[in-house]
Amino acid sequence: MEFPSDLYYTQDHEWLRYDQETETCMVGITEFAQSELGDIVFVEIDELDNDLAKDDPFGTVEAVKTVAELFMPVSGTVQEMNESLEDSPELLNNDPYGEGWIIMIKLSDPSEISQLLSVDEYAAVAGS
Repeated sequence: MEFPSDLYYTQDHEWLRYDQETETCMVGITEFAQSELGDIVFVEIDELDNDLAKDDPFGTVEAVKTVAELFMPVSGTVQEMNESLEDSPELLNNDPYGEGWIIMIKLSDPSEISQLLSVDEYAAVAGS
């Protein structure tokens, strides 16, 4: 399985791509998460434009056999959602680290980045 080294990871199998210059982050689910879920059929984001704390739920991913909650990897405001997922939720299966991103957030506490997992730490969690 692929886990890009330029991303940060959570125990809940989400990834975060941090842009220090703008203090924004792109968030998605990992290749491991999408493989465990199976065929993804629907993505719902509940918290657009809301300020959320780290670990707060911000939406759900529905697969053929299950529904999984999505959690904020860091505190911030959900600024944008990937509207392509409305018509093509399978992007989460096909390209989880690219076209399958889920939300963009504006960080409220950049120091929380240091609490996330590195690629090697996440690979151990995912069993790779």
